[in-house]
Amino acid sequence: MARGRKPKEKVDELLDDLLKGRTPEEILGQDGLLTELTKRLVERTLEGEMTDHLGYEKHAQEGRNRRNSRNGRVAKRVQTGSAELEITVPRDRDGTFEPQLVPKRRRRLAGFDDKVLSLYARGMSTREIQGHLKELYAVEVSPSLISAVTDSVLEDVRAWQARPLAPFYPVIYLDALHLKVRRERHVEPCAVYVALALNLEGHKELLGLWVGESEGEGARFWLGILTELKNRGVEDFLIAAVDGLKGFPDAITAVYPRTQVQLCIVHMVRNSLRYVSWKHRKALTRDLRKIYTALTSEAAEQELEALAETWDSVTPLVSRLWRTHWANLVPFFDFPPDIRRVIYTTNAIESIQAQLRNVTRTRGAFPSETSVLKVLYLALMKAQERWTMPLRDWPPALYHFSVAFPGRVPV
Repeated sequence: MARGRKPKEKVDELLDDLLKGRTPEEILGQDGLLTELTKRLVERTLEGEMTDHLGYEKHAQEGRNRRNSRNGRVAKRVQTGSAELEITVPRDRDGTFEPQLVPKRRRRLAGFDDKVLSLYARGMSTREIQGHLKELYAVEVSPSLISAVTDSVLEDVRAWQARPLAPFYPVIYLDALHLKVRRERHVEPCAVYVALALNLEGHKELLGLWVGESEGEGARFWLGILTELKNRGVEDFLIAAVDGLKGFPDAITAVYPRTQVQLCIVHMVRNSLRYVSWKHRKALTRDLRKIYTALTSEAAEQELEALAETWDSVTPLVSRLWRTHWANLVPFFDFPPDIRRVIYTTNAIESIQAQLRNVTRTRGAFPSETSVLKVLYLALMKAQERWTMPLRDWPPALYHFSVAFPGRVPV
C-alpha cells in the first residue's frame, strides 16, 4: 500500500477488497459479512477489556506466574438491533472480570433496548414490534423479551412520579384521556389523568400521570391526585384550568383553597356542539365565540342571552350548560389579554392529549394498566424534548399575575 495514504483511503481500500464479488445477501444477510464483522468486533473489544483488567496482553511474558490470568472463554448469545450473535466472552481465573460492552447476565447489546423503547413510545404493541424487527432485520425476538425491555421503564416511571416538585406554579391544567384496558377477562374503560403546569419561567412541566377508574370516579380521584401533589411539595397554584366534571372545583378548593378554578373554554364549546346536528355546528360555534371573546363579563352575559334567544328553540341545553357553569367561567373575563392567552383554550394540555391519542388510537384495548403507563410515559418524555421555549408573551402575563394575585408570585 502506498506510503502517505490517508486513513480514510486505507479503510475504503480494505472495504473494496472485502465487498468485491459479494452479493447483497452475502453482505447483509443473517449470516453475512456484516454479522460476522460485528461478532469479531465485539469479541476483539471484550479481549481488550480483559487485557485492561489483567494489565498485560495475551501471551505476554509479564503475565506469567501472576495470581490471576485468562481462563478460556464462554459462549453467549446476544441480541443486537439487526441480528442475534453467538459470541465468546473471555474469563479470568478469579472470576473478577466484568465486561462493559456485554455485561454479565445481559443478552442485548447497547442500542437494542433504545430501539424497542422508541417503537413502543410510538404506540406499537409488543406483537407489532416483534413483526417490525423480523421484517426489517430478519431477527426473531420473543414477545417476552420485548416486554422485559419495556418493563425496565417502570422503575423510571416510579421515580419520576415520586420526584419532588416546585412549591409554586402559576397555572395548572388538569385533564383526562379515556382508554380501554383488560381487567381479568373483561375489557373496561379507564381514565388516564394528566397534570400539566406552567412554571415561573413559562415552560410547560408535566407533574404526573395516573391511571384510574372511568369518569364516574373522576372528582374523587382528582382529590387524591391533588393531595399527592401537595405532599410532593406544591404549595400553591394561582389558576387551575379544568373541564366541566361535576365536583371538580370542590376537589381543587379542598386542597388548594386559594386557587381560582377556570373551566376550559375548549371543553365548553366541544360539549355545546354535542347538542346540535352537523348542519348547525358552524353557526353555533360562531355565536359561542362571541361569548368567550367578549371584553367584559357583562358583555359576555349579554352575548349568552342573545345566544339563548337564537338557539333555545333548537336546543335549550346549550344555554343551560353555560349558565350552570357560569360561576367558573366568569373569572376569565377579569384578566387582561396577556393572561387570557395563557389560560384561554388550554392549548398546552390539548396538545398533550393529541400526542397521547396518536399513540393509542390503533389499540383496541391495552392488556393492563401497567402497559398504559409504559406507553404514555414514553410518549410524554418524547414530547417533552420539544419543550425548549417558554410560552409566547409570558413576561407580561407573569407581571399581570403578580398584580392580580398580590403577594403570591415569588420574586
